[in-house]
Formats: sequence, C-alpha cells, structure tokens
Amino acid sequence: MSYIYTAIGDSLTTGFGALPGNGFVPAYRRMAEDRLRAPIYLHNLGVNGLDSEGLEQRLRYNSIFRQSIREADLITLSIGGNDLIHAAKEIRRNPSGEAQILNQSLTVCKSNFGSIVRSIYDIKGSSRSPYIVRVVGLYNPYPQIREANAWVYSFNRYAAQYSNGVYGFADIFPAFAERGRELLSLDQVHPNGRGYRVIAEQLNRLGYGLL
Repeated sequence: MSYIYTAIGDSLTTGFGALPGNGFVPAYRRMAEDRLRAPIYLHNLGVNGLDSEGLEQRLRYNSIFRQSIREADLITLSIGGNDLIHAAKEIRRNPSGEAQILNQSLTVCKSNFGSIVRSIYDIKGSSRSPYIVRVVGLYNPYPQIREANAWVYSFNRYAAQYSNGVYGFADIFPAFAERGRELLSLDQVHPNGRGYRVIAEQLNRLGYGLL
C-alpha cells in the first residue's frame, strides 16, 4: 500500500525561506508516512508568487495540475498570501485607498478560492478511492497595515467553512500571531524552518480521514 501526495499553491508550498527539505510539504509528508505507515510519493506543484487567480486558471486548464490532482490521495493547498501582498503593494502607491483596495482584493480572492475548491472536487468527481484535501490558512505578514488582520480573519473564516469529511482547514494564524518573528525567515514574510514545522503539525493534527 502506498499513497500519492500532491501539493499545490504558492511559495509556502515550495518552502521558500527555509533550507531545502524543511518546508511544510516535506515535513508533512514525513508525518503522514508515520501516521499511515506507508510510503507517500510526492508531486510538489508549488509556484513562488502564485496568487489565487493563477492557481484557479491552472486547475482549469493545466493538464499537469489536473492529472496530479486526479491521481492524488492527499492534497494540500496554500493560496491567498500573494493576493494580500499585491494589495499591500498597491496600498503603498495609494495609501488613501487602503480600505477599498483590501476589500476588492478580498472579494476576488474568496471568489477564486471557491472556484479552486470546486475544481478540485470536479477533478476528483469520478474517483472511487478515498482522498483528503488539507488547506493551510493564512497568517498576517503585514501587522503594520491596519486592515490586514481583518482581511486574513475574513479569508480564513471563508476557507474554514468548507470543512467536511474530506476537507480540513489548518488555522495557523494564532501560532504566527503569538510567536511572530520566531517563526519567520529573514524577510519577515515567509516562514522559516520552525514556522513550516508549525504548519505541518497543524495539518497532521487534522488526521487522515478514510485513508
């Protein structure tokens, strides 16, 4: 018995900011192998800088992404952080438009996220084998932006509402809010190895459903 793990998402999925092998994906894979007592083969399709629109389009039209999802028993998803980063950059250019920029960004991100989840279910629709989807919630890398916490809270609430027997949501916000700099790399945006370990542990706590 063995399993296939497909990881999709942004620079959190690639493990940016940590040494090779110390991202949450390889850490979670090791934890899953221990819990399932079986080898797990990994397809890591993380893309640095990917935002929700980019992933939504890949799941619609990219044959590699679609086939990797179709084959997967275990899927992890990290997305949304770059949507917030894009909004933060726009706010620097137009500080007076902060609230409007963040609201528009959040609306688009939620819409894309819903499409991403539906695409995963559609791709897996004909699957007769059990599978699980695990979603990494967001933390706030921009505490200096007044409304950014509200943006992250709202996105996380939206993403958590999809939870069911297949879909699990890992809420990493409290740990990163409490331990802050300890869990972030030198750029103070991406996690370091300790931060990625926290993410992997939160995913592991969600269990493995019917696998």
